[in-house]
Amino acid sequence: MLLRFGGRRGERAGAGGAPGEVPAPPIVFFGGKGGVGKTTMAAAHALRLADGGLRTLLVSTDPAHSLGDALDLPLGDRPVQVSGNLWAREPDADAALKRRVRQISDDAGAALPREILPAVTRHLDHAAAGPGMAESALADLLMDAMEEVPGKWDRLVVDSAPTGHLLRLLDLPELLTPWVQGLVRQRERAVDADRFAVGVVGGGPDGAPDDPLLEKLHARRRKLERAAARLREDAEVRLVLLPRRMVLAETDRAAAQLVGSGFRLGAVIVNQVPADADPEVLKAVRERFAPHGTVELPLTETEPIGPVALRALAARLG
Repeated sequence: MLLRFGGRRGERAGAGGAPGEVPAPPIVFFGGKGGVGKTTMAAAHALRLADGGLRTLLVSTDPAHSLGDALDLPLGDRPVQVSGNLWAREPDADAALKRRVRQISDDAGAALPREILPAVTRHLDHAAAGPGMAESALADLLMDAMEEVPGKWDRLVVDSAPTGHLLRLLDLPELLTPWVQGLVRQRERAVDADRFAVGVVGGGPDGAPDDPLLEKLHARRRKLERAAARLREDAEVRLVLLPRRMVLAETDRAAAQLVGSGFRLGAVIVNQVPADADPEVLKAVRERFAPHGTVELPLTETEPIGPVALRALAARLG
């Protein structure tokens, strides 16, 4: 196995920042093209962190739901304890979306006139069926998990959906922030008009009461802003690829987009390297990702499944 960081041999990212090691960031995403082994790498990395004494949450945002298979353990919407310091969960995107729609409906019921609620309900049902809504609901769950680090968890490891979904998921907080800010401004104008009316016709000593919907919008805006900042300051993306030209090309594009958007790129993992791998492909990978580092893992006869096999793999990940 070849391990490089910054073009030099021997430096590696450690679980707890031992001498000679670069401390692992609190949030790590594993991404790549489908079928390259990113779920396995995420599980192995999370086990290594947990075995190092860090309370670690491992979350899958991949609709394929293969994290439980990798750990050889049934997983669900709530965290399941895998080992002493490791918990894992596979959120159900459809269930998360239903909860989100229900919450928005409840908020609307408390803030809007009763006669327009049927129209709001129809709009929500239509929006929930639209593209990207399940991703948005998973992003909400991910932001909630991020806000528990540090605190409830020392580290968060994310087994991401394939590359395109990962890029949208990482950009979503920043993309949604202006939209929520626009809603806030509209609601503020409506509240100001209500307060002006109260002042003209008379009302209580404190004028109009605080607006609960506006408070929720402000909270949503702050949450998105925190998430966008943390994704760039406290997170790292580790891309996994196979030593094939087409996979390398896709990984190269993903890496360029991530770095161009301000994300930190960690060591790139070249998985399932056969003995007769194309040397030109391996050379291209090493040269392209030399600033970030590369880890090369040989092709094995058996797939690492379960904590014991994953720990053996984690020792090679560095």
